[in-house]
Amino acid sequence: MPATQRREQLISIGRELFAERGFDATSVEEIAARAKVSKPVVYEHFGGKEGLYAVVVDREVRSLLDRLSAALTAGHPRELLEQAALALLDYIESETDGFRVLVRESPVMSATGSFSSVLNDVAHQVEHILGAEFKARDYDPRLAELYSQALVGMVALAGRWWLEVRKPRKETVAAHLVNLAWNGLSHLEKKPALLTRRPR
Repeated sequence: MPATQRREQLISIGRELFAERGFDATSVEEIAARAKVSKPVVYEHFGGKEGLYAVVVDREVRSLLDRLSAALTAGHPRELLEQAALALLDYIESETDGFRVLVRESPVMSATGSFSSVLNDVAHQVEHILGAEFKARDYDPRLAELYSQALVGMVALAGRWWLEVRKPRKETVAAHLVNLAWNGLSHLEKKPALLTRRPR
């Protein structure tokens, strides 16, 4: 097998094993055995398990960000919200192993290669959209960052739940997420206060 083909095979096998078992429970021996090669072949291509894991995570991060960036192109803010929710659920549905790799924590994860860093990137894109809407509606645009983190976090957490249950249908999940987010956003108070913490 040519070196480039072997490398792709090892990446594919690593992705499957990291999704099934997580980083810690996966060994170089297991990767090599599933690929029907010796351990030195894995070391030769990636320097070890950490190198292979970094390549797998980097590819998944790029794949998810590409999908989400393509979804957040144009349209009414509600349509953008729908497109982003569906893009994440599409990724979960079609790239289940990749999503499982991203949401598992690992001791070798860097700040730029984790699921939370992907969500931060998406939240920054959403922040610009919300910031413009907040200005247009006379809300404090500095709060757009807080709201974007909350919205992206809500969709991502629901996505993790949906990964396991797969019910209701993806489009129904997206519709309910957008319903909660959009109807909540459309009735925002300009200066919300906690009922339980009002001054006496």
